[in-house]
Amino acid sequence: MGDHLGKSQHALLNEGDENEMEIFGYRTQGCRKALCLIGSIFSLGMLPLVFYWRPAWRVWANCVPCSLQEADIVLLRTTDEFKIYSWKKVMWISLSALSSTSGLTPDHPLIADEEFIINRAIRKPDLKVRYIKVQKIRYVWNNLEGQFQKIGSLEDCLSSAKIHQKFGLGLTSEEQEIRRLICGPNAIDVEIIPIWKLLVKEVLNPFYIFQLFSVCLWFSEDYKEYALAIILMSVISIALTVYDLRQQSVKLHHLVESHNSITVSVYERKAGAQDLESRLLVPGDLLILTGSRVQMPCDAVLIDGSCVVDEGMLTGESIPVTKTPLSQTASSAPWKMQSEADPRRHILFCGTEVIQAKAAGSGTVRAVVLQTGFNTAKGDLVRSILYPKPMNFKLYRDAIRFLLCLVGTATIGMIYTLCVYVLSGEPPEEVVRKALDVITIAVPPALPAALTTGIIYAQRRLKKKGIFCISPQRINVCGQLNLVCFDKTGTLTRGGLDLWGVVPCDQNGFQAVHSFASGEAVPWGPLCAAMATCHSLILLDGTIQGDPLDLKMFEATQWEMTVSGDDFHNKEMLAHTMVVKPPDTVGQVPAEGLAILHQFPFSSALQRMTVIVQETGGGRMAFMKGAPERVASFCQPDTVPTTFISELQVYTTQGFRVIALAYKKLETDCPTTTLMREKVESDLIFLGLLILENRLKEETRPVLEELISARIRTAMITGDNLQTAITVARKSGMVSEGQKVILVEANEATDSSSASITWKLVEEKKHGLFGSQDTYINIREEVPENGREGNYHFALSGKSFQVISQHFSSLLPKVSFKGRVTFLYEQFVGSSRVFAFSRVLLYFSDAIPQILLDPFSVKLKIFQNMAEKAVFPMAAGLNCIGHFKK
Repeated sequence: MGDHLGKSQHALLNEGDENEMEIFGYRTQGCRKALCLIGSIFSLGMLPLVFYWRPAWRVWANCVPCSLQEADIVLLRTTDEFKIYSWKKVMWISLSALSSTSGLTPDHPLIADEEFIINRAIRKPDLKVRYIKVQKIRYVWNNLEGQFQKIGSLEDCLSSAKIHQKFGLGLTSEEQEIRRLICGPNAIDVEIIPIWKLLVKEVLNPFYIFQLFSVCLWFSEDYKEYALAIILMSVISIALTVYDLRQQSVKLHHLVESHNSITVSVYERKAGAQDLESRLLVPGDLLILTGSRVQMPCDAVLIDGSCVVDEGMLTGESIPVTKTPLSQTASSAPWKMQSEADPRRHILFCGTEVIQAKAAGSGTVRAVVLQTGFNTAKGDLVRSILYPKPMNFKLYRDAIRFLLCLVGTATIGMIYTLCVYVLSGEPPEEVVRKALDVITIAVPPALPAALTTGIIYAQRRLKKKGIFCISPQRINVCGQLNLVCFDKTGTLTRGGLDLWGVVPCDQNGFQAVHSFASGEAVPWGPLCAAMATCHSLILLDGTIQGDPLDLKMFEATQWEMTVSGDDFHNKEMLAHTMVVKPPDTVGQVPAEGLAILHQFPFSSALQRMTVIVQETGGGRMAFMKGAPERVASFCQPDTVPTTFISELQVYTTQGFRVIALAYKKLETDCPTTTLMREKVESDLIFLGLLILENRLKEETRPVLEELISARIRTAMITGDNLQTAITVARKSGMVSEGQKVILVEANEATDSSSASITWKLVEEKKHGLFGSQDTYINIREEVPENGREGNYHFALSGKSFQVISQHFSSLLPKVSFKGRVTFLYEQFVGSSRVFAFSRVLLYFSDAIPQILLDPFSVKLKIFQNMAEKAVFPMAAGLNCIGHFKK
């Protein structure tokens, strides 16, 4: 094997990606192919069967190693621990048809320009493109760089200015045709697998081949009853498996098929706007989005106007998300890196629904197609279903070892039987039959049928209880479950937030709490204006929709929301701009209305959101809302009360969720589109704290107590303040009374000092701060298995976690894996905290099954190695608290 791989050219496919593969070049040789054909005939089909089980052997037998440029066959090997092989045939795309109709020649500007991968893939002068197709994705041969590269998406290296300049006016029809031919159709096609294919794939499983061998042997010994029983079991097992696979294939096909044929408006550089079938879209096309609802057939980056999108298909939460246009800056940096904000706020993802499109002035809402087909976010989701990651449970590894032990025992028994029967003078055919019979006794042929039947029966029992498993094979390992991960808001706590009060602030410090229990509205002022405007709510079909937190905050002001009309004129206002107005029932308010001109949407990475607001006939202001510590860092120091930390801790220790508000006045002569976020979010005036209450569900404590009593570790994932997470953990029973919580703070190395760690004990006093008293803790201390005393909880921020993993990696297993740790994670980057959380799980698990569980819903979703699905890096904002015991 090493000799074969050493002689062929070696490269990486999807380098740095989670689907990274090694790729080797091979060229088919006629004489080798002929020898393999002869071998297949003389082996009665056994050689092709071996080649089916071992794809690499087929390539090595039929081909000779060569460079990737000369290869007609490529051998792929995954870079993970499994080292799985597969092979693909190199195919060709000819542009000769286009050259005759469009007059394309090797010297044509569209062909000669080698700025994009598509152009570099065209071989001159015959105008052909070499490509392979791996897991539904096309990879073309880059003639300039000498490697296969993914096609079907715009290059990540493009700057925002380049995107506006190159694609802002659309593609020409010639460019569209070239890209359409090379990139393929914009469709997520999932074929319904024919029954005969499923049947052949199932029957060719090594276990069923072994069963066939065993049954033939038993019939030769006139052992018909048991042979017939095994045949019956196998047929039922195969039929049930094929039926299940066929049903899944049909469901998946119908799920994605409806979105493959959508009519969209595309702007062509010469012909202008025209309707086009979505299958014909290519990366670089310019989409024109209207105000009506539309399903996105591709991933696209918004370059003009703004959109409100329902991303429920991707995130599971049908909360409208505001998308802002990609600004055209002079920076040459890749557009995804041009600011610290999340680049996904500019992207309209495939499969999501645009429920509202707002044009800038009299213009149109425009978006450039970023990715098509299986390259899109939805396509990647479908590919993860079609090509799941292999499992590596310890149970399966032990099962393989056990099977090998059975094979070893059978081999010894076969040798012993041969010796005994030969010495006894038995006929040769009888000796062979008895020796082979020993194998069928040691290795039970009914094993696969029994396992399949057991899984199907268990799946149906779970289904009756309202539990649906997305991977039935994982049911066998559920008995070894030792970690359950919970979301906090809506899972451990109730779904909605109740507005408890607001703490105003002025130059004299924090004022008395304004409680909302009395039903009185917040008095007019910057604080009231911030609550009325600093949100991402929209008015849809006469109903205000958006994030529940934003909705509660806005309702507390008792203001009304409308869409801009003739009575509110501003040249910078987009069509359908949100305008908030005070009702007549509210006291004297000098402002007739406030128009939300521009939004800098909330980002988990930035932990804040900002809006630019125009007062009717008045000035312009900016309002910020976000994590208290983060908002305070953008404010003028003299406006932040000296008691800020202690006041914040008063509420977080009681389990409240705290949001800070700030504002500043802006100049009216500067267009909002030219204002940079960094300039707007500076020298703010601190306004106060918004206090929200999130109560525990009644079912929370009993569920957690049951898991803890079963010695199953529990983890809570939350985006709240760390102190709030600690309080909820105590109230829910995840951290029991009397147990201590230790704050671990790790600092990066500087020029004058090395990396360091400090440990602080978090006091349990109602209004207490972190303890400063020295405390000695022996983490090696022996603790009785049935005792709870002596248990410690460790709380650390994401920044501290990164420092520890980089500079004190030996400390991680001591306080986590060996200590059976329970973690609570806070403030994740990315729309999915679970994916970020899975990165951390790599440090605390050894290929164990993890569960993402909502115990109060009807669905149970089981994930193994969630880290394999992680797409977002763990960020410095991540915080966690852990539970340690022997």
